[in-house]
Amino acid sequence: MEALDKIMEALFTPYRERVPAVGKIIQAMQTEGMIEQESDIENDHVAFRTLGVPNLGIASFEKIFLHYGYTKEDPYFFAKKKLDAYWYAPPSPNYPRIFISELRVGDLSEASQKLIHNFTSSITADPVDEIDLDNSTEVGAFFHRPLWSLPSLAEYEALAAESEYAAWVIYNRYYLNHYTISVHQLKHYATLEKFNAFLDKLGIVLNSAGGVIKVSPDGLLRQSSSVAEMIAATFSCGSIQNIPGSYVEFAERLVLPEFQHLPIEQLTRAHRREGFEAGNADKIFESTFREQTQNKK
Repeated sequence: MEALDKIMEALFTPYRERVPAVGKIIQAMQTEGMIEQESDIENDHVAFRTLGVPNLGIASFEKIFLHYGYTKEDPYFFAKKKLDAYWYAPPSPNYPRIFISELRVGDLSEASQKLIHNFTSSITADPVDEIDLDNSTEVGAFFHRPLWSLPSLAEYEALAAESEYAAWVIYNRYYLNHYTISVHQLKHYATLEKFNAFLDKLGIVLNSAGGVIKVSPDGLLRQSSSVAEMIAATFSCGSIQNIPGSYVEFAERLVLPEFQHLPIEQLTRAHRREGFEAGNADKIFESTFREQTQNKK
């Protein structure tokens, strides 16, 4: 599916430039013999953040991936962070899962709602409806097209005081939030304990919210993530300040009990734990939160 490949490349190229840790990790993985080339890495999933306002949010953004054969799966709700989310299964196993979250803007204070609507109220039609979804170049460009103006530093800080997620989206927009390395596929480093020790030697700071390794209740989905890279953000007022950008996640999906008798060379995605876990994801979101980023070395 060449078109979908182009879209993924359009997402990943600027993301990699924005997150230097990606290249650093991949190069070290090659040096350690975990992989021979970058394409050996299985991308478990990619994630996006959106705003729950008219003409935007999940209902708009998902149209892109549904058009390319993705299937909408389980819903998730994050009460404290005021978020909804869904994950999407790919058309074939060589593509990553998609995780799309949405801020429940109506659950915020009136002041924060007003601030967000000041940016988004000019969007009077679904912008995804305006692009040719069969044109992969046009779709790829859409992810980096500004749909609203940049905030001032004061506006950004006002949103961040109530919802760091809201502030992240207002500045970063539809930038790829993170991509995810499947560690269970790696030679000699197929557990998060081993891979996280490798990351520590590289100087990669990991998100400690809820523990460095976040584990689903069934014990079969284990996740870690780096703390977001800080980017020099230029605000509409002319101020420049470092704010959280994107990060990298690492996932270990264990073999389901009914398939544990299979030899490792026969295992596929279908034999491992599928989907996501709200408890894990809730803490992964905090990779961009100040409590994590301010502790970054």
